[in-house]
Amino acid sequence: MPLSNIQIVHQDAALLVINKPTLLLSVPGRADDNKDCLVTRLQENGYPEALIVHRLDWETSGLIVLARDADSHRELSRQFHDRETEKAYTALCWGQPELDSGRIELPLRYDPPTKPRHVVDFEQGKHALTYWRVLERFERHCRVELTPITGRSHQLRVHMLSIGHPLLGDRLYANPEALAAHERLCLHASMLSLSHPLTGERLRFDCPAPF
Repeated sequence: MPLSNIQIVHQDAALLVINKPTLLLSVPGRADDNKDCLVTRLQENGYPEALIVHRLDWETSGLIVLARDADSHRELSRQFHDRETEKAYTALCWGQPELDSGRIELPLRYDPPTKPRHVVDFEQGKHALTYWRVLERFERHCRVELTPITGRSHQLRVHMLSIGHPLLGDRLYANPEALAAHERLCLHASMLSLSHPLTGERLRFDCPAPF
């Protein structure tokens, strides 16, 4: 598959920063018909050395970094593991939060009976922390900035659902009104900050949401 609508935000000898489109896997899926993904497209179109460092959900768009050699991959992976990176997401959520900002600290776990959903579970769930703030209020929904401190699967989607404000267009977690309010999941990785794996220089990338 060609790169087509995949935007390369930044590239140098150590890393690639990509604006991943919605409806594209970060890495190959298990099924044979799920092999098309971001890393494969890059590897087949001029970047055979590209190595995935972290992932975005299939429906989530926005900034994602890939390494271009083993040493850079090791260092970038360490930064994500040690929470030395900074990430912010832009989202549209259903309804009107009472406050303008807050924090959500609820443990999450994968829920096999409702695959691929995740749920809040105070006994078996893993620690998860999200900060949120309202950027703009509309009649029936809000634009919010979401800052995950931990990196659990579906964390932002489940955390916003847990306070009564599911994300627009979320086929897994939204109520019928929120699902019908937009044709795509309104979640976009809009800011990423990390240290360059070779020079140590602090880098920040911004990418406005397409919704």
